[in-house]
Amino acid sequence: MSTAQRQAAMGFTDERFPAGTHMCLIYDNEDERRKVIGKFLSAGLQEHEKTAYFADTMAPADVETWLQEMGVDVPTQDKAPAFSITVAEKTYCPNGKFVPETMLNTLRSYHQAALDEGYSGGRVSGEMSWALRGIPGSERLMEYEALINDVLVTHPITPICQYDARRFDGALIFDVLKVHPMMIVHGQIVKNPYYMRPQEFLNQTR
Repeated sequence: MSTAQRQAAMGFTDERFPAGTHMCLIYDNEDERRKVIGKFLSAGLQEHEKTAYFADTMAPADVETWLQEMGVDVPTQDKAPAFSITVAEKTYCPNGKFVPETMLNTLRSYHQAALDEGYSGGRVSGEMSWALRGIPGSERLMEYEALINDVLVTHPITPICQYDARRFDGALIFDVLKVHPMMIVHGQIVKNPYYMRPQEFLNQTR
C-alpha cells in the first residue's frame, strides 16, 4: 500500500481516514478544541507519524503541559524529531512575512523528512490566529489553504487547521469552509458541502 492510500487514525473518532485528509476545526469552545487536538496529536504519535504543533495562543511549553495533563505521551527531547511544538508565527512567517509558496515547500519537506526518518507519515495542526495581526502576506492565507489541497496529493501529511470563530469574521470563516474538503463537527469528521477545488476557488477570488 502506498503512503497516499494509508488510512490514518484521527484519535477523536473511531473512523480512519486517508493520510492527507485536509480538515478544519472551527471552534468557539476551548475545552472542545483541546480535546479534539490532543487526541489527534496522540494518535499521530501512536501511529508512528512525525507530528508537529504550531502554537499561537500559548507558549510551546504550555502546550506540552496541556498535552501531558490530557495523558498524551509527549516524547522527550532525546526522541525528537518525533514530535515538535513551534511558534506558529515563526513557522508560517519565518522572515516576518507570509509567503504561501514558502510554507507549501515547508510542508513538502516535512513529509519527505518523515519518510526519510522512518516514520509512517506525518501530521500537523496549527492555530491560525497569527493571521489576525496584519503580518505582511497574511491576506493570502486562503490562497495558501486552497493550494494545500494540491500539495497533499503528492505529500500526504494530515493537517488540522484551527480557526477560532470568536476571532475570525464570518466572511473569512465561510472562505475557510470553501478550501477544506473535510470539517470537524462535534468531534466527527464530515464532508464539507461548501468545498471548492483549488483552481475554482482561486479563480473566484481573483
